[in-house]
Amino acid sequence: MIRHSVILKLKDGISTAEKQAFFEAVDKLVNIEGVKKFEVLKQISPKNHFEYGISMEFDTTEQYDFYSNHPSHVHFVENYWMKSVADFLEIDYELM
Repeated sequence: MIRHSVILKLKDGISTAEKQAFFEAVDKLVNIEGVKKFEVLKQISPKNHFEYGISMEFDTTEQYDFYSNHPSHVHFVENYWMKSVADFLEIDYELM
């Protein structure tokens, strides 16, 4: 099992409409084959500057690779992520 987690901060000055469009696009990623336990999270701790988290699981490395290269994911990155995200941390875990 692979858990793919991305912790992010949106760009300053992003409009409410842009933020809504971003998270609507995020929600569509769950439709890519192989995505399981999909969650979008809001940061509540003042310990860092990140605001949101996106987490999902995959049964195999092949499913994760399929997701990463899927046209819907590529479209999301090019049309929403690059325009809206100021900073992020990506962590991919594998069960020990």
